[in-house]
Amino acid sequence: LQHSQQLKRAARLAPAPCRWNSGLPMNIGVLFVPQQEAWVVERMGKFHRILEPGLNFLIPLLDRIRYVQSLKEIVINVPEQSAVTLDNVTLQIDGVLYLRVMDPYKASYGVEDPEYAVTQLAQTTMRSELGKLSLDRVFRERESLNASIVDAINQASDCWGIRCLRYEIKDIHVPPRVKESMQMQVEAERRKRATVLESEGTRESAINVAEGQKQAQILASEAEKAEQINKAAGEANAMLVKARAKAEAIQLLAAALAQQHGNAAASLSVAEQYVNAFSKIAKDSNTVLLPANTGDVTNMVAQALGIYTTLTKPQAVKTQDEMPRAHENSQPPAMEVLKAEKGSSS
Repeated sequence: LQHSQQLKRAARLAPAPCRWNSGLPMNIGVLFVPQQEAWVVERMGKFHRILEPGLNFLIPLLDRIRYVQSLKEIVINVPEQSAVTLDNVTLQIDGVLYLRVMDPYKASYGVEDPEYAVTQLAQTTMRSELGKLSLDRVFRERESLNASIVDAINQASDCWGIRCLRYEIKDIHVPPRVKESMQMQVEAERRKRATVLESEGTRESAINVAEGQKQAQILASEAEKAEQINKAAGEANAMLVKARAKAEAIQLLAAALAQQHGNAAASLSVAEQYVNAFSKIAKDSNTVLLPANTGDVTNMVAQALGIYTTLTKPQAVKTQDEMPRAHENSQPPAMEVLKAEKGSSS
């Protein structure tokens, strides 16, 4: 384990292979520069010019091709390194760096080894940015972390003629114990969400049931109210119809009584109703109250006619005042009519 750690440390500290100084072309006077490459030429040890792609002429022995810079986008693998987060969790993290040479002169004379310098800058910037975040925020804010590292590298590498295009974190290795605690936290969070969702479902169900019962009670009360209103309206209409019928009956009865021999007919009808009512007394109840003179039918009829005469006396007085005397002489007394009918029946 110690040997492997030493190998990793040596790989991190070892300088990256120099790609700019290896395989330099010889100056033969006529040179053809490939596309997307910049050749830095020195004349007698001093910077002279940068050869553009295509045909170029140089003076042998005086001019020397000192650096060859590639203008393509360069991909650099940032080695794995350890970093400590804000909540003191040690992480093993690596990444990939994408950069491009923007100024061949600065890239050649501004720094000794641009790739190694940018790699070390990316590692130190990544450690400093991770130290500002907690473990949970490292996973949530991965894109913002990459953007912060790119901005920090561009600020430092501007004088080197190199521009960092993007930085991507490849892998983040968490210690096993921390990983187990994170897994437990995720499971607890899922159980919490499930419990919350179940409680919300129960609440929504209870609310729906209560709303349904409320609507049912409202509809039942409205139906009962409408039923009572309809019933009251029906009873009122029935009472009005009965009252109109009774009023019409009273009017017809009054008209009949106003005719000739009307009082005698009314006296006879009252006497018949009295006799019928007296005959039904024993049918309606077990307790019967009988008058002292039960066998005297004439006395009973006389009492009924006396009651009717008492009720109709004011009307009779009024009728006598209004009618001519000829009609008074023509009407026989009610008792005489009753006696005459009784004698004929006997």
